[in-house]
Amino acid sequence: MSPDYKAQTQAWIQKVVVGLNFCPFASRVLRQDSIHYEIRDGFPKSVFLAECRRLDEQPEISTSFLILTQTLNFDDYLEVVDQAQGWLERGDYVGVYQLASFHPEYCFDGSDPDDAANYTNRSPFPMLHLLREQAVSDALDSYPDAEAIPDKNIACAQCHGLIYMQQLLRSCCTEESGS
Repeated sequence: MSPDYKAQTQAWIQKVVVGLNFCPFASRVLRQDSIHYEIRDGFPKSVFLAECRRLDEQPEISTSFLILTQTLNFDDYLEVVDQAQGWLERGDYVGVYQLASFHPEYCFDGSDPDDAANYTNRSPFPMLHLLREQAVSDALDSYPDAEAIPDKNIACAQCHGLIYMQQLLRSCCTEESGS
């Protein structure tokens, strides 16, 4: 039986991203149900740009997650992220959308793979997160000390510790569909 990609991603957003306040702006879009989930076997350019066009055409969608169903090691995933960034640049989407990346094996450059801090960007599946640049800018402008968010997230994850972060992520992967 294949995983319920959407349910597990929603559980991760609720429990990790919102639950640990890794993104202080996520609870609002979650409450508004304005997140789009696109589940694909791969991230070819056509799929990625179609998701950008979806955001262009549907302003009620605040943000979009492109969730990859195929197994992809972290190094190969980073190549996909680089490609996607290039597609944003060549598609005239710089300043319109920004890209965030999440992967089950996410590891910050130079960090130990077992550093709990990596769990600030670890997710149930490889995914690309498209955010509206203006919404991000507006949110950051209204948030005191926004530049401290990444350091606060790292400190939070490290305070909870590796075992807690592993268990929390694993709990998202056992979520069942509400249907």
